[in-house]
Order: sequence, then structure tokens, then C-alpha cells
Amino acid sequence: MVDLVEFVNKKREKIDPLIVAGIFHKQMVIIHPFMDGNGRTTRLATKVLLAQMGLNTFNLFSFENYYNQNVTQYFQTVGEFGNYYELVRKVNFTPWLEYFTEGIIDELFRVEALLPRLAASPHTQLKPHHRKMLAFIQKKGFISDPLYAKLTSRAKATRTQDFNKLIMLGLIERRGKGKATYYALKENN
Repeated sequence: MVDLVEFVNKKREKIDPLIVAGIFHKQMVIIHPFMDGNGRTTRLATKVLLAQMGLNTFNLFSFENYYNQNVTQYFQTVGEFGNYYELVRKVNFTPWLEYFTEGIIDELFRVEALLPRLAASPHTQLKPHHRKMLAFIQKKGFISDPLYAKLTSRAKATRTQDFNKLIMLGLIERRGKGKATYYALKENN
């Protein structure tokens, strides 16, 4: 595991992030560090790694969308079983990296096709007061309900709807509790 982390840290600036993430994913599957949950943990760790390298896909898609289309193919291309130290020098990464990058590209095309419909949806369109709230948060770092009331003069129930809409769209997140509640840009944007 230490060798894998060292590899990622050394190569992340020299090799395309998709290739580094793909190698990391397959190596994690081979290492199989846990009794249960290796697949979920590996997929999450791969997404975190991609985000750290500037390719944040958390709000775009889930790897599972692609992998679930053909679970057998996923396991055939990622699966290497046996002793890690015996396999480490014998692994052919090419079929897996082709599958991995095709999956990301397919998911990006799927998301791209959805964007026009989402943009046209009344549920996702931002009104001027939403934009004003987001601009305030970008400038100040946060907004509270009392600040938003002063900014827009909207009723309490309407302000709550505005906050909930931007939370649902993944643009902001609620922090704190009670009177200490405030809203900030969602961290993984």
C-alpha cells in the first residue's frame, strides 16, 4: 500500500491524471486491503484522487453508472487475483486503462447530453435573487438567513425555499445549527 501511495505521489505531476487514477484503481483492487467493501472504497478513493488532481467528478457522475452496464466486463478487466507481490510485475494495465478511460468518457458524454434539458428545467434555473445570494457567498464566504433577508427582502418561507433549491442543486451546503446556521459554497464544487 505504501508503494502505491509513493507511486501516485511521484507520478501525479508527470502522467495524465486519468492514467494515474486508473493504475491506482486496479492496484487497489489487486491489493484488496479490506475483508469487505474494497470495491466501494476503491471507487471512492479513485474519485478523491481525480479531484485532487483537478478532475472533480463528484457532482457529475458515478463510476457505477458505467460499471453496472456490464458488471462482468468490469470484473474481467479490473480483476487480478492472487498474491499481490507475485502479480505486481505481471499485470497488463492496458485493457483496464482502456475500459477505465472509456467509462469516464462515456459518462461525460452522458452528462453533456443531459445538460441542455437540465438547464431548461424550471427547477434548475437560477433567478436573480439566487444569483445575488451566490455572489454574496463568493464575496463574503458565507450567508445566513438574516443576511439574505437584508439582501433581498424576501419572506422567511421563501428564503427557506431559496436555500433548499441551491442545496438541492449542489451549489451550497448548510452548516451550523439553530441560530448559528449559515450557508457556504459546497466544498466539492
